[in-house]
Amino acid sequence: MNAEAPRAGSGRAPDIFRRGGWMPMRGYGLDEEVDFAIVGAGAGGATLACRLAECGFSVVVLEAGPFWRPLEDFASDELEQQKLYWTDERIIGGHDPIALGGNNSGRGVGGSTVHFSMISLRFRPEWFQCRTRLGYGYDWPVSYEDMAPFYEQAEQALHISGPVSYPWGPKRRRYPYREHEMNASGLVLARGAEKLGVAWASTPLATVSAPAGRSPPCVYRGFCNFGCTTNAKQSALVAWIPRAIRAGAEIRDMAMVGRIDLDAHARVAGLHYYREGRWRFQKAKNVVVAGYAIETPRLLLNSACPQFPQGLANSSGLVGTHLTTHAGPGVWGCFDEEIRWYKGPPNMAVCEHWNYADTGKDFHGGYAFMSQGPLPRAWAQNVATARYLWGEPLRREMMKYNHMAGLVPVAETEPRLENRVDLMEETDQYGLRIPRVTFSYSENDKRLQRHAVDFMRQVLLAAGGRDLWVSDDTSHILGTCRMGNDAQTSVVNADGRSWDIPNLWICDGSLFPTCGGVNPSLTIQALALRMASRIGTLASCGEL
Repeated sequence: MNAEAPRAGSGRAPDIFRRGGWMPMRGYGLDEEVDFAIVGAGAGGATLACRLAECGFSVVVLEAGPFWRPLEDFASDELEQQKLYWTDERIIGGHDPIALGGNNSGRGVGGSTVHFSMISLRFRPEWFQCRTRLGYGYDWPVSYEDMAPFYEQAEQALHISGPVSYPWGPKRRRYPYREHEMNASGLVLARGAEKLGVAWASTPLATVSAPAGRSPPCVYRGFCNFGCTTNAKQSALVAWIPRAIRAGAEIRDMAMVGRIDLDAHARVAGLHYYREGRWRFQKAKNVVVAGYAIETPRLLLNSACPQFPQGLANSSGLVGTHLTTHAGPGVWGCFDEEIRWYKGPPNMAVCEHWNYADTGKDFHGGYAFMSQGPLPRAWAQNVATARYLWGEPLRREMMKYNHMAGLVPVAETEPRLENRVDLMEETDQYGLRIPRVTFSYSENDKRLQRHAVDFMRQVLLAAGGRDLWVSDDTSHILGTCRMGNDAQTSVVNADGRSWDIPNLWICDGSLFPTCGGVNPSLTIQALALRMASRIGTLASCGEL
């Protein structure tokens, strides 16, 4: 079956746990005014859709990419699996342009969680008030105490496999599933960290270490970043979408949303989307934009209208601004013993020491770093681009593959006005203006990365590594529609609700006022769970 043709519709959706299987799905008419139309089926959109549907709201989710069938569509082939990434044309600029594609965007139901590395870490509590408590960045409009119950809900739903006792952060209940057995690459991090006297831990991962519902335990095949063929990975496609459908939500795949329309009272009336060769219009009482940190501001800006000529939700002028990313300069070394780092999930050990230590550094912010497990094609690309090797020199270096190990940080960057997403005049295949993504590191960002590289060098040397070298990279993109307590300095309030248009909401990583030094997926899902809870409360009080 062609994954590029819509699969969901006519009263059914793919059953991802059965080859060729289907599950019943409710359908809504275009003239039927649904309670919520959600743009995007990734970490934010899928989670919110599930909980809203379970609360009794009528929900339609519009996803630009395919409704994947992992048991059939996913191959143990790095090149084939490039289809999971959003690679539509975008313009990048700034002094440090961000590479877009596989490491920060996804195309299809489940979004980038289909190919994420499953790292599921909570934010350090102080980060939610980092301006007040740590002296940098911006305070969030929610606290750790607000978020803690929703973090726990997300961890339970995702069946997170993690250690009984995690060394950092407040005391908490143990993870739902036992930690995975450590691979050799993770043991390199452990050995080096112990020699330097810093803590390390098994990484909490959203892939199950024992059967969970219809998901089998992880078989450690190592293709996590290219799509899990067994459904052990608890992506949004696995964890939230089937629940959402069973609760009455409709998922429309291959549906590219191009514009949000307003009524005469400057409230959202619905949205235009392209599916099966033509533009259609879905009526909705509320629209939630969950397209992530590039497509979300792009849609808001492309929806400019006479009431809001600068774009929707943009009276503050902040839509698209304060883009952040996670810097990821890697340090790599060769070891005498065989590591065979492709075995198991790619990031099995973690050190968060520099997320929680506030002394002994010349920068503000933090970073975690993890052991690595790149597959051969991805590793060859890294070696070729970082060390400018080709031909026979590249072949010789690749012969060391089974003896290599490395560390990569999730390194915080500062939210700054000049780092932004805006629109070009050029248009894409849908006639929509394409985004321009501009990014440059601050001096603090550069100091933080130098510190991370130096410390990771020490860890690898202490573990017995030699011939060390460094590569540059970035990963997650966040922060272009930030939440806050003041309409003048933020795009939405603490509930993700637009200050300007009360029935327009945002639910994805673009909400983040700061990016912290950990992977964002768990926090995005916790925010979505909190938003669903708040919407239920507002509805019961007649405040929607």
